[in-house]
Amino acid sequence: MEKKTQKMEGQSQMMEGQSQMMVKVMQLEQGDSEENSTEKKPGTDETETKLGENTGEREDGETGNDKTDEKVDQKDSKESDKSPDGQTNNQSSGELLPSGAQSELLNETTTQSGSWSTQAAESKNEKETQKSANQQGGYTWKLCNVTAGPDYIPCLDNWQAIRSLHSTKHYEHRERHCPEEPPTCLVSLPEGYKRPIEWATSREKIWYHNVPHTKLAQIKGHQNWVKVTGEFLTFPGGGTQFKHGALHYIDFINESVPDIAWGKQTRVILDVGCGVASFGGYLFDRDVLTMSFAPKDEHEAQVQFALERGIPAISAVMGTKRLPYPGRVFDAVHCARCRVPWHIEGGKLLLELNRVLRPGGFFVWSATPVYQKLAEDVEIWQAMTELTKAMCWELVSITKDTINGVGVATYRKPSSNDCYERKIKTRASTL
Repeated sequence: MEKKTQKMEGQSQMMEGQSQMMVKVMQLEQGDSEENSTEKKPGTDETETKLGENTGEREDGETGNDKTDEKVDQKDSKESDKSPDGQTNNQSSGELLPSGAQSELLNETTTQSGSWSTQAAESKNEKETQKSANQQGGYTWKLCNVTAGPDYIPCLDNWQAIRSLHSTKHYEHRERHCPEEPPTCLVSLPEGYKRPIEWATSREKIWYHNVPHTKLAQIKGHQNWVKVTGEFLTFPGGGTQFKHGALHYIDFINESVPDIAWGKQTRVILDVGCGVASFGGYLFDRDVLTMSFAPKDEHEAQVQFALERGIPAISAVMGTKRLPYPGRVFDAVHCARCRVPWHIEGGKLLLELNRVLRPGGFFVWSATPVYQKLAEDVEIWQAMTELTKAMCWELVSITKDTINGVGVATYRKPSSNDCYERKIKTRASTL
């Protein structure tokens, strides 16, 4: 009986010891983790070290209570370094703490762990490098001698290259022609330029002096593209095909083809001939990311309005070069009166859209050949019908928007190669 009692007492003491050890481990997990700041011995396996620390066991099977106690002592000493208001006295770094947009680095120090330096250390090294370069007499940038105003773009305003073009039939003059020797000067800010208005307010208005153009407001004012309102340019959200607002037009497309399912099935799209990019700007409300592009043409650099509004866009044209995107990356391609002649030269521009569309992706075409019966429009529609059929695109829907008075045709790229393989077999059998 006495031996049994002693055995039970021993088990009780062992359980109490295990309980105390677990309490200490939990305290360590809740405290500040400092394993990364301790120096590792050469050749020590990091995974084995962490396993040993978490389980409290060594490789020889003995418990590591002495290490646990040592960590608790370290934690207690760190808590004693805190100031009365609860903030840690960081004396390891003599740098001033950053402010403003860099507030997330408040707890960053130059203390390194292993072979990787911290962000603060990299920043300090970069500042020292720049300081030393300035002391040695670094390169001084000169202002460009530019007379083209705020729209100057070296690759698009390379008049020497444009004048030497043999033809402008394929809009070569709207493409990029970068100088062989790029300029090493700074383009000065336009007169009166202010810091851009932040998103999402920028979608509705921008500073007039940042993009001092009124031609679009005069020509497209009745279509609600852009208006001049005091010191601002305001964007009511309209367009050539959606005078009554982009959101209504966006929802109309979804109602016409429910499989588009903005934000679910269709999340990344390309907007061709975007104008001021209101279509892409309002698709953010439907959880869709839009890449917009338009050329710098007689209606000014409309993309500059888009960029100032904070909408992703590039200045580009569909001419003789591929679009700067990999294949099969867009869920849909949209064109609202984008003035691209899809029907000419065997539909080579449609083939470029086919390249960037994912299998099963949509081409949303909102243009006069869809809903007007003028001779030219009928001819274009017939050519588009033949081309899309040859490409195995399915005409999913033709719908008329009674509010805007426009029509939209939606095509779908096949999701498999079955149609293409049937065409190859049919052609082979006729030869």
